[in-house]
Amino acid sequence: MKITPILFVEAIELCLPFWTEQLGFQKTVEVPEGDKIGFVILVHGESEVSLQTLSGRAADFKTDSQLGCGSSTLFIEVDDFDDLRKRVKSAPVIIPERITFYGMREIGVQEPGGHLLVFAAKEPMAEDPAAPRQA
Repeated sequence: MKITPILFVEAIELCLPFWTEQLGFQKTVEVPEGDKIGFVILVHGESEVSLQTLSGRAADFKTDSQLGCGSSTLFIEVDDFDDLRKRVKSAPVIIPERITFYGMREIGVQEPGGHLLVFAAKEPMAEDPAAPRQA
């Protein structure tokens, strides 16, 4: 099974530099919608995300009640958190950087289409809480 999130946005052209230049995704499929881009598939390693315009969504789903969705959130694990921070420095921070109780260093930013992206990396633990304690 493969799952690909589709993020609905006002204009794909405004979102592409964030996804391709800042995050390193490659555009593999582009579908025109008049003189604009209506749909794209973006790939980075094993990860894939698609962007579709709201007008394209309206053509696929005759009413919003058929779709029944709001904004989307993606949780994305990365290997190099410091590199990621540099890549998203221009994006509005929605969730300030934090280290969670489950050992992840996280930050949540809003991408140009309005969706929340939560990036996370495993944080080295000073001590494994499950390890037996020495006396």
